[in-house]
Amino acid sequence: MKFLVDESVEYSVVNFLRNLGYDTYSIAEQSPSIDDKYVLSIAYDEERILITNDKDFGELIYRLKLPHRGVILFRLWKENGDSKTKRLKQLIDKFSSKFPNRFVVVTENKVRFRR
Repeated sequence: MKFLVDESVEYSVVNFLRNLGYDTYSIAEQSPSIDDKYVLSIAYDEERILITNDKDFGELIYRLKLPHRGVILFRLWKENGDSKTKRLKQLIDKFSSKFPNRFVVVTENKVRFRR
C-alpha cells in the first residue's frame, strides 16, 4: 500500500508511515502549494491513497467525478499529528484492506467508507 499525504496533514504523519515501511509521498516535500486537482491526479497516477484534512477532495470526487485510488479524510476534534497518527495506526491495523478506491471519513468515534 502506498500513501500520498496532503500538505494539510502534519508532517509527523509522513514520518509515522515511513517508519512503518510504507512508500509515502509528501506534498509538502515534493510539490507544496499545488492545486487539489493535481494532488488527486498524482495520487491516482501513482496508485496512492490520499490522506488529507481538506473537505474539498469530496467535492472533486463526488461532484466533479474525478478518479481516485482511495482517500482518508480526517475530521478530528484535535487536529494534531499525535491524534492523527494514533487514529491512523488503528485504521491500518483494522481496515487497511478497505482503503483502496474508497472515500474514508475518520472521526474519533466513527469510520465511514464510501465508494
